[in-house]
Amino acid sequence: MKNHHIIVFLFSFFLIMSLRGFVSCTDQETKVYVVYLGEHNGEKTLEEIEDHHCSFLQSVKGTTTSKEDVRASLVHSYKNVINGFSAVLTPQEVDMISGMEGVVSVFHSDPYEIRPHTTRSWDFVSLLEGTSLLNSREELLQNASYGKDIIVGVMDSGVWPESSSFNDEGMEPVPKSWNGICQEGVAFNASHCNRKLIGARYYLKGTVGGRRVANASAIGGFAKGTATGGAPNVRLAIYKVCWPVPDRSLAEGNACTTDDILAAFDDAIADGVHVLSISLGSRPKSTYYTEDAIAIGSLHAVKKNIVVACSAGNDGPTPSTVENVAPWVITVGASSIDRVFSSPIMLGNGMIVEGQTVTPIRRRRLHPLVYAGDVEIRGTTASNTTGACLPGTLSRNLVRGKVVLCRNSDIQASLEVKRAGGVAAILGNQFNQIQVIPFLNPTTVTFLDGLNTLLTYILTEKHPTATLVPGNTKIGTNSAPVMAPFSSKGPNVVDPNILKPDITAPGFNILAAWSEASSPLNIPEDHRVVKYNIESGTSMSCPHVSAIIALLKSIHPDWSSAAVRSALMTTSTINNVVGRPIRNATGDDANPFEYGSGHFRPSRAVDPGLIYDATYTDYLLYLCSQNISLNSLFSCPEKVPTASNLNYPSLAIANMRGSIRTVTRVVTNVGKDNSTYVLAVRSPPGYAVDIVPKSLCFSKLGEKHSFNITIIRAQSSVERRNEFSFGWYTWSDGVHVVRSPIAVSSSA
Repeated sequence: MKNHHIIVFLFSFFLIMSLRGFVSCTDQETKVYVVYLGEHNGEKTLEEIEDHHCSFLQSVKGTTTSKEDVRASLVHSYKNVINGFSAVLTPQEVDMISGMEGVVSVFHSDPYEIRPHTTRSWDFVSLLEGTSLLNSREELLQNASYGKDIIVGVMDSGVWPESSSFNDEGMEPVPKSWNGICQEGVAFNASHCNRKLIGARYYLKGTVGGRRVANASAIGGFAKGTATGGAPNVRLAIYKVCWPVPDRSLAEGNACTTDDILAAFDDAIADGVHVLSISLGSRPKSTYYTEDAIAIGSLHAVKKNIVVACSAGNDGPTPSTVENVAPWVITVGASSIDRVFSSPIMLGNGMIVEGQTVTPIRRRRLHPLVYAGDVEIRGTTASNTTGACLPGTLSRNLVRGKVVLCRNSDIQASLEVKRAGGVAAILGNQFNQIQVIPFLNPTTVTFLDGLNTLLTYILTEKHPTATLVPGNTKIGTNSAPVMAPFSSKGPNVVDPNILKPDITAPGFNILAAWSEASSPLNIPEDHRVVKYNIESGTSMSCPHVSAIIALLKSIHPDWSSAAVRSALMTTSTINNVVGRPIRNATGDDANPFEYGSGHFRPSRAVDPGLIYDATYTDYLLYLCSQNISLNSLFSCPEKVPTASNLNYPSLAIANMRGSIRTVTRVVTNVGKDNSTYVLAVRSPPGYAVDIVPKSLCFSKLGEKHSFNITIIRAQSSVERRNEFSFGWYTWSDGVHVVRSPIAVSSSA
């Protein structure tokens, strides 16, 4: 289970990797494909299910293939909830099996990638709460019993069980509902599981609810404080689906294959998890359901009322990059908290230029400052890479003993300065947010205006000099939260009528428990060992949300997964700590394609007032709008509702034809008896929004009311095709404010 202890697995790992793609004697390339058959009807035993799956393979491989060879080609047989299997197939066999009765889809087992997709974040979240019915986060935790009977399944690259974040001191016995196992592997045995880490499985073919740990910090004492998960007593079950890819040294080189992910879903659902936290993803497939392992697995999970939270991806700020976009999952973007790691640059003329780092730096005397473009080996760079400090480009003779200014802000730029003999590196960053890295040599990162100031200083000063000031942790920046530059953005490329991401949460420069088997940089040159490390990515923000989901499930065990999502979305905020609009990393006001409904506010989500609920049948109807029918017991109606009519807490209408479109929403009262909610609307520019009725009166809890939303395009508006405008509407009873974003685009 541990990331580093896979030596014994390597032989079988490479055997499986070789099975994933080889050339047979017939010159037909074989690969691992997933054959998806829907779900089980409960009439077959596990042995009968596997025999049934093998019968599909036997029919396409022919009677000349022995039963032993057929079983050898079977990689996974999904037997618990998901019905299907993965197997080594030729393209011809794929064509044959695709046409068989009962087969929903057949798709190649593509690798997903983990995308590098704590001590301050929870304190910061409390700053955004404002006045609520629960006065503090501690009261929220107490009301939820710290999440003690909630089981969160985590699909990722494994776990370091020795971390203090996984101690079980004072925890009660494991819930009787748990059906999982603690699978043993090299240097991981059953004793590593406890009342906190209750289950572990690996698939060869952190942390949502960490315990409180005092005096946790990154290298050099940065981010020091008490590290805690959002739900400290939640139980964790780890499903290791990701493994290092050969010849890839960086952390993001972990591959997670589709067939393994489906196997993990199948096990997690049967094991009895309540929440699934999935910090991995890949670019969206052409359809939600027939080719996307996370979408398939999570729909089966949602049917069992398991709430699934997924990272939005780390391909921002490019538009249309958001991942995990199925409407039955909660898709989480990443934003900053109010903490920076300041490490200024002091120039020879006394000027101070702002920089940030978590690299320990000792105070040094001033050294000559040079621009990388002026000290490169001739002919090693193109015009567009000059000054980037690419590997092997800097002259040792010109760099030795100097501080070097580079235009790049990655690890390799810092290492190149070190290789060439520089005493320190200053790296330029184009965004208003700096993703800090624990570099191996003295290095700080400056903003774009700082880069320009330094370049001007080098050009105008006869003997420019500089030194890096030792860094320190500063709390209380007024601009937070700011959207992280890497956080993937909408619109949703699979179906732009579902607004994604759903919400944002802290995912930028977060202190996280770290495997002592991996160095902070996870590169061959780094031999340091740490218990905690600074990490950034939507893979950090997703566990924040998963932790709060665990608390909500503890307080509201009868809420559906859709109700939980609605509560989180409609109570979120689009303002920062001083009440101004959340901004993105370029300094502009962010929009719903970046933060979804806004930054989550856990205490308010406990009592949202109204919820937008949805059932498994609603999702099947939604799939009908995508021309997908996957349940033999469910027939799509003759008149299929549009995708925008799914009872979602946000509203997106893409490529609106004509001048008017009307959709319906239904809200359920979960606030108080005898309450009246009044409407407020801000229409997207170029459109008018008319909602009827204008007020909703509820006499009891659980009562439902529907309303119609009509979008009217202004005759004078001139929009480009697919260009979205944003607005919002709210329902409020004077205590609760239930807010929903609107995104609209026209086809002409």
